[in-house]
Amino acid sequence: MLLVLMLTAVLVGCGTSSTVPITGRTQNLLVTDDEVLTLSYQEYQSYMQSAKLSTNATNTAMVKRVGQALASAVVSYLNKNGLAADAQKYSWEFNLVQDNQVNAFCLPGGKIVVYEGLLPVTQNEASLAIVLGHEIAHAVAKHSAERLSNAYRSQYQSTIIGAVAQGAGLGTGTQQLLALGTSLGSQLWTSGFSRKQESEADHMGLVFAAMAGYDPQVAVDFWQRMAAQSSGSGGLFSDHPSDEKRVKDIQGWMPEALKYYKSSNSTNKKAVKTIHIKTKK
Repeated sequence: MLLVLMLTAVLVGCGTSSTVPITGRTQNLLVTDDEVLTLSYQEYQSYMQSAKLSTNATNTAMVKRVGQALASAVVSYLNKNGLAADAQKYSWEFNLVQDNQVNAFCLPGGKIVVYEGLLPVTQNEASLAIVLGHEIAHAVAKHSAERLSNAYRSQYQSTIIGAVAQGAGLGTGTQQLLALGTSLGSQLWTSGFSRKQESEADHMGLVFAAMAGYDPQVAVDFWQRMAAQSSGSGGLFSDHPSDEKRVKDIQGWMPEALKYYKSSNSTNKKAVKTIHIKTKK
């Protein structure tokens, strides 16, 4: 076990350290931006070949308008904070697709997809900005690269533990129990880490929306509407925080976000206008 701990420590120490914007959290990555972006663009192209773009011109224009406002604010922030090299790696693209799921996603590099089923829940552009800010935050914080790095570490650790157990002459049953314990421990740790990433994206997304001139205070009502759409989350193996924790955390970050909102150009303030969405069933 000492050998396992030593080798694990070596794996954790390898990689490149960086700091997440806004939150200041330090992360350690085993993969490069180029590696992640290559995989991301391949996945995005594959998805878009089968996806059906929305035929609603008004809603499509809204998604692109809100997305570009956020992208401009984020790039400006990165350029002003010594992260111009990172800002140049984004190729922003915002699409609305025909899907009744209440969801959206962002791939590394700034490829963002919104499902039509989300719009009746957002109800207004400011709330849509909260969602897109959250998705953009996943890309800016390099969460995909972090998850991929952690998956590599978990795989290496399992291989090492299995080799050590076999070398120590442990019985087959004991080896299987050890492997099961390692798997459950890894799953529990991964779920907890995913919840932290989701919370970080909530935090950063709130600030990004405020930077772009959208009132961050709409986030509380929006996430409460989202909670009404879900069956609950937040268990040990859940990869998202509970609805109650999410709203409470957002309320705690609100003073910070409001500073960015108040300091943004007054002409850039976006009205909270309710929209009525009709989607095809």
